[in-house]
Amino acid sequence: MTHATPRPIQVVAHRGASEDAPEHTLAAYRKAVEDGADALECDVRLTADGHLVLVHDRRVNRTSNGRGAVSALELAHLTALDFGSWKDRDESPDWDAGAGAAGEYGKEPDPERTSVLTLERLLELVADAGRPVQLAIETKHPTRWAGQVEERLLFLLKRFGLDSPPAEGPHPVRIMSFSARSLHRVRAAAPTIPTVYLMQFVSPRMRDGRLPAGVRIAGPGMRIVRNHPGFIRKLQAAGHSVHVWTVNEPEDVQLCADLGVEAIITNRPRQVLSQLGR
Repeated sequence: MTHATPRPIQVVAHRGASEDAPEHTLAAYRKAVEDGADALECDVRLTADGHLVLVHDRRVNRTSNGRGAVSALELAHLTALDFGSWKDRDESPDWDAGAGAAGEYGKEPDPERTSVLTLERLLELVADAGRPVQLAIETKHPTRWAGQVEERLLFLLKRFGLDSPPAEGPHPVRIMSFSARSLHRVRAAAPTIPTVYLMQFVSPRMRDGRLPAGVRIAGPGMRIVRNHPGFIRKLQAAGHSVHVWTVNEPEDVQLCADLGVEAIITNRPRQVLSQLGR
């Protein structure tokens, strides 16, 4: 009698290697690929002129030297902002829009660390990675663009040949959201793409381990895992995979490993891979 070797826990770079480089920048994702991350996580938002950009917050205030909602700004405006120097300065990111990295340090900023990143550019990076790298793409809601976010996302994935499962191996992309409606849109338009239901807390109607119809992957926050490990076992007993965010501390990595989760989403991919013996 033979036993299948369990798959190693997938290590997913949260907004790239975001402890080492500014989140959602090309530098952060290059570093994650170099560090050996199995997958890259990103948040997508639609600009006023229809481009998907990687920005977590509804507004750009925290991670750039600009202000305003992503959905109300055009890509050209976002491209002119500095999305990285706040991390290099180790100061509050809500700094004066007139201050630029070049003026601070007397040299031009590195665009890979400071420029807004489009999803299209990230897909190009993955295509050129030289090894399989999966993508975990989170749609952010609510937004004024509603279903246009999923429509544009699926259009881009199709353009890169990522909308269908490969002949062998896992699907290269999964779409995540706290919005069950967003995941429903994805499943209706592209039923072969895996979907992940993200959770900040355990809602009463899901305490028995159920997920929204058609969703097979649970995405609980680390706080849920710490406080309710029994809930993780219920999810697994119901046949669901478990992908946990955001897992940075060694004791949390160990807890996830002990519980047998399928994926760890972390700001520190290199350290987590090392702790897992990879």
